[in-house]
Amino acid sequence: MHLIKIGFLIALGFVATAVQAAGLAPIEVPASADDPALNGFVWSPCATQANDLQLGPIIVPAVRGCAIAGEKLPLVVISHGHGGGSLNHHDVAETLADKGFLVVALNHPGDNFSDPSRAGDISIMFQRPQDVKRLIDFLLTGWKERAKIDPDRIGFFGFSRGGYTGLVLAGAVPDFRDPTVPCPEPAPICGEIRRNEIPVTPLARDARIKAFVLADPLSFFSMKASLRAVKAPIQLWSSEQGGDGVLPKSVAMLDDNLPNKPDFHIVPGSAHFAFLAPCPPALAKSLPEICSDQAGFDRAAFHKSFDDEVLAFFRQHLNAGHAP
Repeated sequence: MHLIKIGFLIALGFVATAVQAAGLAPIEVPASADDPALNGFVWSPCATQANDLQLGPIIVPAVRGCAIAGEKLPLVVISHGHGGGSLNHHDVAETLADKGFLVVALNHPGDNFSDPSRAGDISIMFQRPQDVKRLIDFLLTGWKERAKIDPDRIGFFGFSRGGYTGLVLAGAVPDFRDPTVPCPEPAPICGEIRRNEIPVTPLARDARIKAFVLADPLSFFSMKASLRAVKAPIQLWSSEQGGDGVLPKSVAMLDDNLPNKPDFHIVPGSAHFAFLAPCPPALAKSLPEICSDQAGFDRAAFHKSFDDEVLAFFRQHLNAGHAP
């Protein structure tokens, strides 16, 4: 897979589906002595009617730099998959923002479309959760709009490796040394695991995150013991056919082993990339491997119901009696 090309074109294909009014702005978490800068996008509730914005060759209906409507808003952080980017799940972000959520999607350094330098290194599996923790730290303490966030209502959406990231943040401990766990990932990571070249960096949950949506998560979690600390509510999605290193049986094992039964959905007729936003025509033509679905599967129709289910889940578990 040509990850840089895929990520770049997905980013350009920002508006694959119709969008309702949502503010859109870039965000950057400054680099520190030990960590690189993080960047991504913020979607926010916006009281102004959307205009067409030009992003490269694509026209985007949104409001650039719109004043954030509302106070003490629930926050959802989005984590992309292997070699992806912050715009991969823009339809989810738009749906949530239009209904009163702040949404921030980041690009994971070293494992995104423009910087795949560490995508094959197992250390990225330890860095990804730290990226999210740093982002939340910044949003709550350093971001100029931090007063708009309700720190008691934070959620997480993750796809593929982003789903793995969410499980770690929820308290799961990956079974890298368990020989019964399959390693369908790219060869460098699997080779490091076989050679026991696993960092000793501790993995820590982030108790600030109160609810998780995980779509086709990459799983290194085979036993109940590895998941026993996961207590937050989870909406879990599985494609029927898997792909890109994700096995449907591994997702089903999560459903069986999580201590609190997740809201589990299997999507009939789907493969792994069905969870990416529907592709605009130019992207579908150039990259059918991520845009084309099996005969009979309608990605655009699926995403209408998928986005609604994600919204309903976060409303249920983050609102605590407040209407966004």
